[in-house]
Amino acid sequence: MALKEGLSVTQTMTVSKTDTAIHHGSGKMKVFATPAMVAFMENTAVACIDPEMVKGTDSVGIQIDTKHSKASKVGAIITCTAKLVKVDGKKLSFEIEASDEGGKIGNAFHIRYIIDPVKFMSKL
Repeated sequence: MALKEGLSVTQTMTVSKTDTAIHHGSGKMKVFATPAMVAFMENTAVACIDPEMVKGTDSVGIQIDTKHSKASKVGAIITCTAKLVKVDGKKLSFEIEASDEGGKIGNAFHIRYIIDPVKFMSKL
């Protein structure tokens, strides 16, 4: 497996009406919802490691500590960068930052574990 500390990836998205707090039920405002930001952050972490994962493995998120520090309007372009900061066996730790055209809107510390999907699903 070629998962090494320092791997990073950046993704962008445009905030749509389905990404808003009112749509997610996390508030009444038509602004980028915290749950949408968290999902985008987690998706960016997955994109960071997916090209280097061993065939037949996957990863699952088990923790995300997030701060959503600034609102973004519908139409804003969100840029998210995830960096793999620690590899401890199957435990992967990421630092993630999101921004819009006006600057930083949030950051997170995220942990994922590498799993065997068949074994994982058999335990449910």
